[in-house]
Amino acid sequence: MPINAIAENVFGTLGTVCWMVQLFPQIYKSYQEKNTVGLSDLMILSWALGGVFLGIYAVVQNLNIPLIMQPQIFGTLSVICWAQLITFDHFFSTQCQYYRRHWSPFKTIIVGISLWFVFGGFEAGMVYALRSPAYDHGNKHAESAIFFFGIMSTVVITGALVPQYYQIYKYKEVVGLSIPCMTIDLLGGVFSDLSLIFRPGSFNVLAGITYSLVVVTDGVVIVAAVILNPRARQARRRTMVEMEQNTGQPTTMEDRALSTSPLTSVVVMTGDEVAEDHVLDRDKVQA
Repeated sequence: MPINAIAENVFGTLGTVCWMVQLFPQIYKSYQEKNTVGLSDLMILSWALGGVFLGIYAVVQNLNIPLIMQPQIFGTLSVICWAQLITFDHFFSTQCQYYRRHWSPFKTIIVGISLWFVFGGFEAGMVYALRSPAYDHGNKHAESAIFFFGIMSTVVITGALVPQYYQIYKYKEVVGLSIPCMTIDLLGGVFSDLSLIFRPGSFNVLAGITYSLVVVTDGVVIVAAVILNPRARQARRRTMVEMEQNTGQPTTMEDRALSTSPLTSVVVMTGDEVAEDHVLDRDKVQA
């Protein structure tokens, strides 16, 4: 393996920065559209939990400051996204909760802050428990506990995309999820892998697998968006044409905007079902 300390630090820093800011596009998208349909609340909640596990591992291992800050910021932003989600629909959704369940801002903020305190308290408690003399003296049980949190952070954060895959299958396109968010996440994995390549000593296989899984799982979502989203837009346009033919009236500018919007129903229906769904979607846009 080529050894280059400067390249290692540069790529490592770039990877950390990517994972610190990746959720900002998602938060902005949900705020702008006031809609989180198609975004898995379970994925966002799993990311928040994975950030807690990774935070415990980073603090106890006494990693550098950026690596300690990254899971804290990532976990906090995940809680904000989850808070947005709950306000429109689904069972678990706080960005998730505010837009899916139509909770009041006050209730959404209280639930989000409460969840943040629960996760933060758990992380602080585990750090306090694991930073013991036993760990400092190389106790195998203490080391195993640290290894557990490191593994679990990988499993939870990577596995979190499984429910999002179901949402993609359900809607037949990538809806609600910010593609820039996933792209930044993927780049974070690429930069982190490059950092490992230039790192002195033996290659860290566990870290390499972790970062590579991030690249692969995010890549699946991006490829799905590239393939499925244009098809879904074409299907909606066909639906608009059929409505024109059935009603004998030309579509309005709002109709044409809806025909390209992923917030419009993805399923191509016929007859009254099409008209009913179209009216509901148009009323939402006007509101």
